[in-house]
Amino acid sequence: MKMEILVHICCSVDSHFFLQKLQNLYPDSKIVGFFYDPNIHPYSEYKLRLLDVKRSCDKLDIELIEGEYDYEGWLEAVRGLENEPEKGKRCTVCFDNRLETTAKKAAELGIKTITTTLLTSPKKSIEQLKENALLIEQKYSVHVDTPDFRKNGGTGEQFALAKKDMLYHQNYCGCLFALSAQRENQNRLKDELNSPITKQVLPSSIEERIELYNQVINGEKNGEKFRLKRDKFLNYRLLRGFVRKVKREVIPSYILFYSTISRNFTRGKIDYIDDDIGYFNREEIVFISVEKYNKISNNSYKNVADMMKNPPLLEEEIEVRKKLFGGVIFNLNSIIVLDSIEELKLEIFLYAKTYNDVRENLVKIR
Repeated sequence: MKMEILVHICCSVDSHFFLQKLQNLYPDSKIVGFFYDPNIHPYSEYKLRLLDVKRSCDKLDIELIEGEYDYEGWLEAVRGLENEPEKGKRCTVCFDNRLETTAKKAAELGIKTITTTLLTSPKKSIEQLKENALLIEQKYSVHVDTPDFRKNGGTGEQFALAKKDMLYHQNYCGCLFALSAQRENQNRLKDELNSPITKQVLPSSIEERIELYNQVINGEKNGEKFRLKRDKFLNYRLLRGFVRKVKREVIPSYILFYSTISRNFTRGKIDYIDDDIGYFNREEIVFISVEKYNKISNNSYKNVADMMKNPPLLEEEIEVRKKLFGGVIFNLNSIIVLDSIEELKLEIFLYAKTYNDVRENLVKIR
């Protein structure tokens, strides 16, 4: 009877290398993957990492089991340790949480040996993981194997393999607290935690990456040749924005991508209207009606509410901007769509961020 090993999997970059090393180390054993990572936040990031782990396991012909996404239970487990540094007490509790659940799953499946791909992560302490493994062994009737595949150039080999097979390479550990600390040190927006209420897919967002890696999976299934290319670009996030009549009710509005003002708030009036375009007397803001937007974009929105429910593609918004400003690509004037345009006194609140970013694109090879 073959020995079975249940492998806790944290991400494809670690698991793809680790599982192949494990297959070479134990050629006569059956290896089963167990994706249990309730620490990963937000849930869209969890889905993205699981998607790529499934892709990796399919390549390696390894069965994969998905554990429960018990995020609230994980939060309760690390309560009071939110401000701990990476490799601190919070990580210890997090390891225990995932290894213990892996041990329970192994008992349920009748498997006597477990291990974890966390052992290959350069962000984790292998000594800390081995100490945790001993505690799990004492508590459960299971052997925790702790091979060190990092030594002798293993880490370099791991990342070379991930690059060759075009795996999703996340840029933070996974949990909310590590993400927050890392982005604060980088003085960078935590855009992973922002999703527009319109559900529009934004550039370099987790949702865009999910679409990209679904394309990768389909491309591999169809035998297509392609590569992933990284491009630098100016990204944008609208964090909050609204338009209202001075000291009165809020007006339904749709704010186009790359719209900015200098101090987040301004008050003024639409000076004049020309061809269904209203020109504001502050901050070079331009207002257009839904009808004007439809003419420019060849669309058929009924009103702003319809635009919010069925948002245009981002590429369409960029094209509208270019047409309004004579083909200028790097224009950051605010363009705001209203149901109709009239000469009004208005207050505009617009809190947005523009920042340098990188995104991946799939390029087909002929």
